Amino acid sequence: MRKLRWCGILGILWLPFSLLGIELLDVEKEYLQHHKSIRVCVDPDWAPFEMMDEHHHYTGIGADLLYLIAKRLDISVEVVPTSDWAESMRASREGKCDIVSFLNQTPLRDAWLLFTKPHFRDPNVFITREEHDFISDLHALKAERIVFPLGTAMEERIRKTYPNLKVMTVHSEAKAFEMVSSKKADIAMRSLIVAAYTIKNEGMFNLKIAGQFPDYINELRIGVIKSEPLLRDILDKAIVTISEDERREIVNKYVSIKAQTVHDYDLIVKLILGFIALGMIFLWRYLELRKYNLELLYLSETDLLTKIYNRMKIEKLLLTLTQEAHQKRTFLCVLLLDIDHFKKVNDTFGHPIGDQVLIQMATLIKISLREGDFLGRWGGEEFLMICPNTSLEEGFKIGERLQECVKKAEFPTQQHHTVSIGVAMLHEEESAYDVIVRADNALYHAKKSGRNNVCVSS
Repeated sequence: MRKLRWCGILGILWLPFSLLGIELLDVEKEYLQHHKSIRVCVDPDWAPFEMMDEHHHYTGIGADLLYLIAKRLDISVEVVPTSDWAESMRASREGKCDIVSFLNQTPLRDAWLLFTKPHFRDPNVFITREEHDFISDLHALKAERIVFPLGTAMEERIRKTYPNLKVMTVHSEAKAFEMVSSKKADIAMRSLIVAAYTIKNEGMFNLKIAGQFPDYINELRIGVIKSEPLLRDILDKAIVTISEDERREIVNKYVSIKAQTVHDYDLIVKLILGFIALGMIFLWRYLELRKYNLELLYLSETDLLTKIYNRMKIEKLLLTLTQEAHQKRTFLCVLLLDIDHFKKVNDTFGHPIGDQVLIQMATLIKISLREGDFLGRWGGEEFLMICPNTSLEEGFKIGERLQECVKKAEFPTQQHHTVSIGVAMLHEEESAYDVIVRADNALYHAKKSGRNNVCVSS
């Protein structure tokens, strides 16, 4: 009877985790029993990701994600009070908090933190004044001033990679945008969501988004002090239970456009022309917000150099199309293409000509694909094509046709170029990740066998 009672108690303790699909080891469950609260360091001024409201409550996208994780693990979080991000980083290094809730992983931070899997992704964009040209290559800019809040991951990377830029730092997100708006800096580089939130909320309509930082997307993670590897493993298991719908609902809570009504009781005594003028102001603001909303949607899905889908968008499409193919029991083929010897193009002709080659290559691929196929830039000189209702033999023929089209084309280098292509067809019960790995292996064999080849993975 006593044994039966203990089994019932253990079953109740296990219930919250099993219902959510969080399979914890015995040692992990024991850890949570002895650590019902974890100390967290946050950025108090990173709206809309993290902020402290007027009641000193931790709020924002990162906060809501952390509270969701804590709820699923049946633990509480205790925010360590700090005045700014730099103080939070010092507190983390000194062991005053167990985790840092929302940050990019960098080699510098690896010195004292372990990192979870990404629980939020957001591309970086350039913010400039309206009159500034579109930015496709930071190397081409001469002595322009780029401003960051102090201690960000991107400041560290830009200083190292782009010595042609003058890096400036300020103590807050709002100050970085104000520096650009008032011509004290030329460029700010922040996440797409931060840019959307700030431009709309502050009404800085002399600013625009002038480009996207290529091949780099913020992959926000939880940093865990190195003495607590078990806590990192537990958090990883909770992170994978967060759905895209839950993330979208959290984001919309902070950056969705909402119609606002301004009540001004003095208008009662105004003439009808005053009402008309006020209506025109609201109409102008609505049109401005609508324009920025459409631009932000375009930027979030598009590789701004080649004008095709970016990696984040094509990856989401692959996940969706993989699920549809399994449900409908139809074929799905993916082709991974790499431009042969592309590094030599950049080294010989420079990055601007290399960019023109990438643009022309994207155009050639688009005209070679069929209606209903999808194309995205996978990274650098790699492109991913997704072909629904396509067998492996048909995928191989598409690759051959594309290869011939490229060989005949003349590029801005005044030379002919070739491509290597890996082809894979989705297997039964195979994941999107697995079919990409096989296409990548086929691409590797195509390059290994002399390049200018199409190889298939069976």
